[in-house]
Amino acid sequence: MHQPLTSIIRDPGLADAGQLKIEWVQAHMPVLRAVAADAVERLGARPLAGRRIAACLHLEAKTANLLATLCGLGAEVVACGSNPLSTQDDVVAAMARFEGMTVYAWHGATAREYNDFLRHTVAAGADIVVDDGADLVSLLHTEFPQLIDRVVGGSEETTTGVIRLKAMEAAGVLRFPMLAVNDTPMKRIFDNKYGTGQSAWDGILRTTNLTIPGRVVVVVGYGFCGKGVAMRAAGLGARVVVVEVDPVAANEALMEGFEVLPMAEAARVGDVFITVTGCINAIDKHHLEQMKDRAVLSNAGHFNVEINLEALDGLCEGPPRRVRPNIEEYLTRDGRRLYLLGEGRLVNLAAADGHPTEVMDLSFGLQALAVLHVAAGGLEGVGGRVVPVPADIDRRVAELRLASLGVRIDQLSQLQREYLASWQV
Repeated sequence: MHQPLTSIIRDPGLADAGQLKIEWVQAHMPVLRAVAADAVERLGARPLAGRRIAACLHLEAKTANLLATLCGLGAEVVACGSNPLSTQDDVVAAMARFEGMTVYAWHGATAREYNDFLRHTVAAGADIVVDDGADLVSLLHTEFPQLIDRVVGGSEETTTGVIRLKAMEAAGVLRFPMLAVNDTPMKRIFDNKYGTGQSAWDGILRTTNLTIPGRVVVVVGYGFCGKGVAMRAAGLGARVVVVEVDPVAANEALMEGFEVLPMAEAARVGDVFITVTGCINAIDKHHLEQMKDRAVLSNAGHFNVEINLEALDGLCEGPPRRVRPNIEEYLTRDGRRLYLLGEGRLVNLAAADGHPTEVMDLSFGLQALAVLHVAAGGLEGVGGRVVPVPADIDRRVAELRLASLGVRIDQLSQLQREYLASWQV
């Protein structure tokens, strides 16, 4: 038997409001429902019974539905937030009432509180890790190595997390296998591109209440997330400038009709800046020094390191002024005002509700199938490696999505399959 755990949350009295949010997304996440129903039909009522899952994710309603689904399949779930500003206290309160779930999180956690919640989650011990940014995996290896032998594997949700895990693998320190959920086509294309494209602009627009047509929007990074942000910016009528370090991505941005500039030049012309690189100091001190008065700064990458916040503080005489919810005004010594959204954290979650429900239905369908794959021994013998999600899992999520929409597609005939499998014409 696992030791009993007690949730640490802000206000249990918010649970009813949180439950309403969860019920709303449950009604719009048919893929996740189908994954759970299929698992029960194939594997029995509680295929995850006896497994404890440690999860570090954005704790809002869609995530709550994923974790509730895993509990419904028999797992015990211990969860913490992957971003202090993305945690929604009413949703967390509802999660804490779910049978088999323990939650350590509240909105606006200090750095110390946030790290304490991570440690509580890791210290509980887990068989499977579901991570967002590799925070749990990193902490397991640095502070709780005695708990690693219990872990049979896990899954990683984000580009940044996969990069960190691959660095651990390359250094020879990763001690259990992790599935790179982020790298599957059904995650990368739909979550990263279309999800980030819509949700980042949702956060920016509802926070600033400004118009976009005619403004110069600088998208820093043109990976799948950057592509989505730039595409939606153009759709809103913006003039889009892309900043890149990858010549292939820069050429792609040009072919899409966007202007490509170095950050030092883009800094002088941009009205709205959105970082989507996963890297540190994508907007640095010398860029901030060149920006226009009233430039808007936001991040849709991952950690709050893409904008050099220490440098931003250093340009100002005093502390920033909160001028609207989730907007801080920095008054520089030369009299310019720079507006930072969501403290430089993920603007789509710090200042909005994250990706659209139907998009996260795909990602969390993948996550649920990944957990089932790990629990069934699918990573036995793999060792400390970052491995791709099996292609049949990705295809299954695509099929379930089409089925939920009533969309039918063609199938290859036997003759066509034989033709494609042959090297002789």
